[in-house]
Formats: sequence, structure tokens, C-alpha cells
Amino acid sequence: MHRYRGVVIGKVRSFGLQDADAHDAVQMTWLRLAENCHRILLPEQLAGWLATTASRECLRILRQQAQHSAPPHAAIEQLADPSTGPEQHAIDADTARLLRSLIATLSPRRQMLLRELFFDSPRPYTEVARNTGIPAGGIGPTRARALTQLRRRLDERGLTPRS
Repeated sequence: MHRYRGVVIGKVRSFGLQDADAHDAVQMTWLRLAENCHRILLPEQLAGWLATTASRECLRILRQQAQHSAPPHAAIEQLADPSTGPEQHAIDADTARLLRSLIATLSPRRQMLLRELFFDSPRPYTEVARNTGIPAGGIGPTRARALTQLRRRLDERGLTPRS
């Protein structure tokens, strides 16, 4: 615990949880290790296992908070914004179509990665890595290259905001 304490606490802090929730996530991570220590076949990969487990615990806490903190009137707020007129809906639909068409020009690997990261429900990098065949350490750099490529294509069409 002493050796990997920083890994677990650092991962939990990155989620910005309140203190009590952060403590719960840390404790649950250590509990998961105690429950699954017999499954750890490669001790040199324990830091990664702990980081992934801590992330999953944080995501579980955040999901529970979202489910329990939504007031009854939240469903009403999720309806279409009455101040948004049909013109804005048409613009939004055109923008979405353009973005999908630009994404379709990327390599199949980058398309799949962007779908996994942005269009489907968010997943941990380990799951994204398994689904895409991209190593977990390569997801961030590959995502950055794909987004840079998309930004370039938007620039070519004069569709990026000017600073």
C-alpha cells in the first residue's frame, strides 16, 4: 500500500471528487485489490491495475451522484430549449452532418477511436484499447492526431473560429 499509495491518490484526485467521495474511492480501490490479489499474475503491472481500478471506482461514484442528484424537474430541463428556434436546429443538424462527413475522411482506426471516445458512452481507456486495438498509452496521442487532422480540415473549409 505504501509503494502505490501515490498512484491511487493521484488518479482519484484527477477526478475532482469531494473529500469524502475521494476517500471512498481510495478505500474501495484497496478493497478491490484485497478481493482480487490472487488474480494478479504480473506484479510489475500492479500500478496500472490500481490506476484503472481507482478510475472505475471514481466513475462509479460519479454515476451514482448523477442518478441521485437529479431533481424531479431535471427531466423538463432536458427537453428542447424553447429559446432555440428552427433556424438554430437546422444549423446544428448541418454542423453535425459536416462533422460526420469529415470524420468519415479519417483512417478507419481514427474513426473508430473517435467513436469510442466521443460518440458512445464514455469508457475507460483500457476498454477503448481493447475495442480499438490501440494500446492504452497510444490512445491520447492518436486522439490528438485525429483531432488535429479534423481541425485542419475545418480550417480548409473556413469553419474554425478566428482568434
